Amino acid sequence: MKTDSSQPEFSNELINETSPYLLQHAHNPVDWYPWGDKALEKAKSENKLLLISIGYSACHWCHVMEHESFEDTEVAELMNRNYVCIKVDREERPDIDKIYMTAVQLLTRQGGWPLNCIALPDGRPIWGGTYFPKEQWTHYLNTIAGFYRDNRQKTVEYAEQLNQGIIQTSLASEPSDKETFTKKEWSAVLKNVVDDIDHEYGGSKGAPKFPMPVNLSFQLQASHLLRNEEVLRQFENTLQKMAFGGIYDQVGGGFARYSVDEIWKVPHFEKMLYDNAQLIGVYAEAFQKTGKELYRQVVYESVEFVSREMTSPEGAFYSALDADSEGEEGRYYIWSKEGLKQIIGDDFMLFSDYYNVNKTGHWEDGNYILFRTESDELFTKEKNIELSVLQDKIKNWKSKLVEARSQRERPGLDDKTLTSWNALMISGLVKAYRAFGEKEFLKLALQNGEFLFTNQLSPEGNLLRNYKNGTSNIDGFLDDYAMLAEASISLFEVTGDSIWLTRAEQLTQTSFNKFYNENANLFYYSPGGEQAFVTNSYETYDNVIPAANSVMAHVLFRLGHLLENREWIDTASRMALQHQKLFTKIPGAFANWGRLLLNLANPYYEIAISGPDAIKHSDEINQHYLPNTVICLGNERSELPLLKNRLEEDKTRIYVCVNQACQLPVEEVADALEMIK
Repeated sequence: MKTDSSQPEFSNELINETSPYLLQHAHNPVDWYPWGDKALEKAKSENKLLLISIGYSACHWCHVMEHESFEDTEVAELMNRNYVCIKVDREERPDIDKIYMTAVQLLTRQGGWPLNCIALPDGRPIWGGTYFPKEQWTHYLNTIAGFYRDNRQKTVEYAEQLNQGIIQTSLASEPSDKETFTKKEWSAVLKNVVDDIDHEYGGSKGAPKFPMPVNLSFQLQASHLLRNEEVLRQFENTLQKMAFGGIYDQVGGGFARYSVDEIWKVPHFEKMLYDNAQLIGVYAEAFQKTGKELYRQVVYESVEFVSREMTSPEGAFYSALDADSEGEEGRYYIWSKEGLKQIIGDDFMLFSDYYNVNKTGHWEDGNYILFRTESDELFTKEKNIELSVLQDKIKNWKSKLVEARSQRERPGLDDKTLTSWNALMISGLVKAYRAFGEKEFLKLALQNGEFLFTNQLSPEGNLLRNYKNGTSNIDGFLDDYAMLAEASISLFEVTGDSIWLTRAEQLTQTSFNKFYNENANLFYYSPGGEQAFVTNSYETYDNVIPAANSVMAHVLFRLGHLLENREWIDTASRMALQHQKLFTKIPGAFANWGRLLLNLANPYYEIAISGPDAIKHSDEINQHYLPNTVICLGNERSELPLLKNRLEEDKTRIYVCVNQACQLPVEEVADALEMIK
């Protein structure tokens, strides 16, 4: 509601924030506060309940609830009268999101966003849920405010019971196994993994379907190290179905967050950086393993999408693109048949068969989602045309569609930068560089790495989580440290520049100082140990993004081998074995732990390359899928343990080591690859 076109009628405390999600709510009639001492102290001084509403900028149902309730002056008056209202961007404050999401899951056995929780003035939750229609929302607001007014002591007792439940869920798992799986046990795990896959369409069974890149990475690594062809076949089926589906933007590249159906056809149209970062890496490694051209196409198109639409001039990666534009979900990405006929012209019949502009590709209201069901090879046989002719036509079609789509109103951009998500993108780009040797991929990764260390790292070595318009104001969490350390190791492996190894080592040491609990042999998610707000959790479950602890375990394992730090290798091994039984029961929720368990159960190779052609030899080795290796290269004298006293200025030699024993050095890449089983 506005009094004129230039001056909003309402403004609240969010007006000074940088988060696009918080700024979306800055002119609601609700007296929103950002999370912080000011709101918490106000609640305590006025003895008001906290109303904590959590979401993110690309969340469709967050927009719906804002329009229905938070923009309504009567609803806002009710909220303001009885509550201190706090808006939280879950991507900036995952620590707060975890607490209240856990509470809602304990209360309702489900969760999601928008996440709405009511808590005592000290932050302990008493009630919560996700999206509520306006009438239901106002009913609950009145009921809970009345109950708190009339039953203060009962409310406090209930909050304490719920708080104990939250604390219980955050406890570390007890150490379990001391030995890695036997071959028979691995076979049983892989059978469970295959049984959980949709054998027709790939991914998990049923709908909705999320890409789950961590699970895909595990499947590829397991199929390779355990020589399991069935796992590889299911993995490849998933990758093909996703690449053919509507979840993949057939025009502009990049993946949407998930598919609402079981065939990957209809996406929830928002695009997240973390999905695309990881899937670029998955498809790049799939190309290393199989050499299939489809995977190359997906990687190149997806990197181009991120570079074009999600990269700032200074080399930072933005967080997300909204699902909505012009007030409609998916409007930017869908097509009418008449519109396509005008754009494509004489080729429309062939185009419509290729992209299913028919009953198969129809979405709703006469609109279509471009959706493939056949490989190019099969399609050309059916249509009796040359593959090269089809590929030229596809290139021409996409060019026309990109131009037509550029005339539309673009979806909203969440232009904040998150350290952990940017680090995932660096790792994905490095994997793409390894697979294809494309220097532009490495350039983007290095540019972003320098941006993060220049802008997000304090002189004292503390990381910051967020960045926008020169402002970084949230301390980093464990995932920020772990994922940036992992990205730095990857950059060292392909450049040989020791600055990246030094940075990874420093981030890891700081992580021990800020987050590690020796008794649990795990890292807290938030700094502050047990004194963190409400409770401090150990993030151990892998989800769409890998758990911070599983990433840190990989970092310790890889760095331990590069630096000959046995203590770090042992810590990583204990962390992985601590989760082995849980991995057996639900491998999909511990897939990144599974990847480390695979490396513990199989030979893990250290490849040292020293000499004038070290990078050239490394690039050749990197064309191969070698998940059980770490590479240390250098063309100058180095004090690194794997390179020390190994430089010969006129020769490049490759040393392959395992279990602290090295084979004789070789000069040919083919000979080195023969040593890696």
